[in-house]
Amino acid sequence: MAPQAKRINLFIVTLNRLKKISILSNMKKTTTLGLAAALCSTLVACQKGEDQPVNVVLILADDLGYGDLGCYGQEIIKTPHLDQMAKEGLLFTQAYAGCPVSAPSRCCLLTGLNTAHSQIRGNEEIMPEGQKPMAEGTFTIARLMQEAGYATGLFGKWGLGYPGSASVPNTMGFDEFYGYNCQRQAHTYYPDHLWHNQDSVSFPENAHNAKRTYSQDLIHQHALDFIRANKDKPFFAMLTYTLPHAELNLPHDSIYRIYENSFRETPYIGKFDHQRGGYNTSEKPYASFAAMVSRLDLYVGQILEELKKQGLDRNTLVIFTSDNGPHAEGGANPDFFHSSGPLRGIKRDVYEGGIRVPFIAWMPGTVEEGKQSDLVCAFWDIMPTLADLTHTSLSVPTDGLSILPTLLGKKKKNQPQHDCLYWAFDEGIRREALRQGDWKLVRQTIDDITRTELFDLSQDIGETKNLAKEKPGEVAALVEKMDSISGTQD
Repeated sequence: MAPQAKRINLFIVTLNRLKKISILSNMKKTTTLGLAAALCSTLVACQKGEDQPVNVVLILADDLGYGDLGCYGQEIIKTPHLDQMAKEGLLFTQAYAGCPVSAPSRCCLLTGLNTAHSQIRGNEEIMPEGQKPMAEGTFTIARLMQEAGYATGLFGKWGLGYPGSASVPNTMGFDEFYGYNCQRQAHTYYPDHLWHNQDSVSFPENAHNAKRTYSQDLIHQHALDFIRANKDKPFFAMLTYTLPHAELNLPHDSIYRIYENSFRETPYIGKFDHQRGGYNTSEKPYASFAAMVSRLDLYVGQILEELKKQGLDRNTLVIFTSDNGPHAEGGANPDFFHSSGPLRGIKRDVYEGGIRVPFIAWMPGTVEEGKQSDLVCAFWDIMPTLADLTHTSLSVPTDGLSILPTLLGKKKKNQPQHDCLYWAFDEGIRREALRQGDWKLVRQTIDDITRTELFDLSQDIGETKNLAKEKPGEVAALVEKMDSISGTQD
């Protein structure tokens, strides 16, 4: 039904109800006039709701594990704001990233394509600054939102090109960008420079590891400023904080002090180079990691609070997720914090712990409150979902399905389902995974030796029992499916 038809229909339904009430109650004139005023208010609200585009804030954490949040079972690290977001919104238990590492996962999210079809399939470095770029003219979710009339902003890490290439945020659909162009240089939280659009912003005070200007606070402030500046028009804000990616460093403020003396610590001794990467030393890596997750949680809380302050909370869809599973770098210990929760594996693995991620959707009054969804979905579903949300026809093919019916609380029969999901990661060794229903096939090739594993996720979420020998028929069918998908690569 068209928006105008919906408004007329609501008007008629409401009017008929008021007539019935008036007749049954033999209302006085003043009461009838009051009801008429209520009718006008209802119609105006409906008109505003139909015509006002929904803002979107997409928050992407960096190397945050499935089990790193309290609402997903974390017992050590405090995440009160994200836990509250989950209570007020919809928590997904079977949501997947695009890949078990950063750049290809983000490419999947931006383009709506899985790693059989996407352009970026690994963290391919460009010296002295940047990564392999996407092709000029690539259609992204930012371009989609621009075409729908939205102001678009990216605040945080890019990692999908190099300065001056055809693939920087401003050429890929973002009106404003503030943050790191290069994900390798994002290994330090006290950088010598960041980028504001295509201009370099220097921080000489951070020379020689002085740790004066902390990047995440600046990035977060620019994100808040973008929301305030665009509060009177539709906006799409993508917040790609680098927390809690290594290095494990942050200001020693009140958040850090919560954890400062909580663990038996062994310092991580490292060295960071702006061209080669690496990680700086972390005196207390456990305390730092926990505080970084809590700091990210605080940022999310402040974003939600700002939306409420501006009166935008009931007209803004906020999605929080992570680009892949937890890392074990720079002194981090995902086993200590149970960062993968009940899942097997971490970052770079195509087991569930490397690709299944936290995913929370929030929009008071629209997204179901305090619910959980077991819908199987992935990063490539974001583009068709935003197209559905903005009533925009996609001009490019995707591997995704709109999850808007689930966000709106519609019956499961209204939600399209994936036949299967596919992942590939080619750095060092060839890793592939395919999920079809509850079956999960993992295929890895090391030194020309290929190992194939089969798991039943309905009975074995931790992927502890390889059923490949017991179920040769299922393995053969899934291998054929995997080969047909991976054979589409260029």
